[in-house]
Amino acid sequence: MTAPTFHGFARAHGAAGVRNHLLVLSIAGLTGPAARRVAQALPGARLVTMPFGGGLMGADQALHMRALAGMGLNANVGAVLLIGSDLPKIGTLGQTIRASGKPVESVCLDDCGHDILTLSDRAIRAGARLLRDLSRQRRIATPLADLFIGLECGRSDPSSGMVANPLIGKLTDMLIAQGGSAVFGETLEWLGAEHLLAQRAATPAIGDALVQAVLRREQLAASQGVDLLGNNPGPTNIAAGLSTIEEKSLGAIAKSGSAPISGVLPYGERPSVPGLYAMDAPAYSPESLTGFVAAGTQMLLFSTGVGNSYVSALAPTVKLSANPVATQTLREQLDFDASAVFLGTQSIDAAAQELLAVLIDVASGTRTWGEVLGEGDEAVSRLGEAL
Repeated sequence: MTAPTFHGFARAHGAAGVRNHLLVLSIAGLTGPAARRVAQALPGARLVTMPFGGGLMGADQALHMRALAGMGLNANVGAVLLIGSDLPKIGTLGQTIRASGKPVESVCLDDCGHDILTLSDRAIRAGARLLRDLSRQRRIATPLADLFIGLECGRSDPSSGMVANPLIGKLTDMLIAQGGSAVFGETLEWLGAEHLLAQRAATPAIGDALVQAVLRREQLAASQGVDLLGNNPGPTNIAAGLSTIEEKSLGAIAKSGSAPISGVLPYGERPSVPGLYAMDAPAYSPESLTGFVAAGTQMLLFSTGVGNSYVSALAPTVKLSANPVATQTLREQLDFDASAVFLGTQSIDAAAQELLAVLIDVASGTRTWGEVLGEGDEAVSRLGEAL
C-alpha cells in the first residue's frame, strides 16, 4: 500500500511548509501600527506584532526571542519582513532566520531618519519583492513524516472527552506511525491525569518532568490565591456539563493518543527528533497555539465542544467537534463534524480515516474556515515585569 503524502513547499532546511506565507513581523510595540499598514498593502501577507519588546529580562527575554525566531523559522513561512526600532535585535533575528536559507528583509526605524512613513514605504517595497518571489514556488509531493501538528482543545464539553479528543488521539497515533510528530500542551489540563502521562514517558526523567510541570503550575496558582475550581474548568465548561478539573483533564489528554512521550518542551522550543512531545505551557488557546507554532508545527488540530473560533495566523487550524448542536449551528467555523461518532452511527476508526483525509487536504492547500474568515492571530506568553 502506498504511504499517504501531502503537497507542500520544499524548504532549504527542515520540513516542508503547508503554506507559503510572507510574514510581516514587527518586533516592538513602537512599529506595530506601521507594520499593520505595511501588511495591508501586501495582499496575503501574515502579520504578527509584538506589543512589547524593550525591557524584558532573563527567562522572559529568552522566551520572547525564541518565539520570534521560531515564528520566522516555521516551515509555513516562505519569507520574512522584519520591522522594528532596535538594530541589534533586528540583526540577531535576521541572522538566525537567514541561516535556514529563508529570504529575510529588514527595515529599522533608526535607518529611516526616525520617519515612520519612510519606514512604511521601504517595507512595502521590500515586501512586494519577497511576495513576487514566493509566487514562483510550487508544491511537491511530501511524505507525512514531514508533518508536525499541535493538539489543542477549547471550550470543551462532555462530547470533547468522549469523542473529539479520542478521535484526535487516533489520528495522532496514525501520524506518529508514519514518522511524523505531534505536541500537546495546556499543562494545567493534565492535572489529575499526569500520572497516566508519566506512565507513557520514554524515560523516568521525562515522566518526572511531566509531573513536576503540573505541580509547579498548581503551586503557582495556590501562591496567588487562585482557586482552580471555577477557573479550570471555567464557567463555559461547567455550563456545558464538565464538573471537575480531573474530568476535564482525562478528556484533554486523550488528544495525545497512545504513543510514548519523547520529551517535555519549554514554551516555543523545537524538538530535536521526531515523536510525540508535551509542551509545558499556558492552558489558554492564543498563547498555547503560538507556542506550538514557534516550536515548528505546520498544522493544528483543535477540538471544541460548544464552539471556539480562535485559530493561528501561521498554521492552518483544523477545528472539529462531536457536539451535534455545535456542528449544526457552527457550519462555517468547524472543519470536521464528528457528531456521527457521538450519536453512534459511525465508528471512531472510520472517522479517524476521514479526519486524516481532511488533514492531508488542508496540508495540500485547502483553506480552513479560520483562514477563510481571517480569524488568525498569534500571542506570545509573558512571564514577568519589564524594566
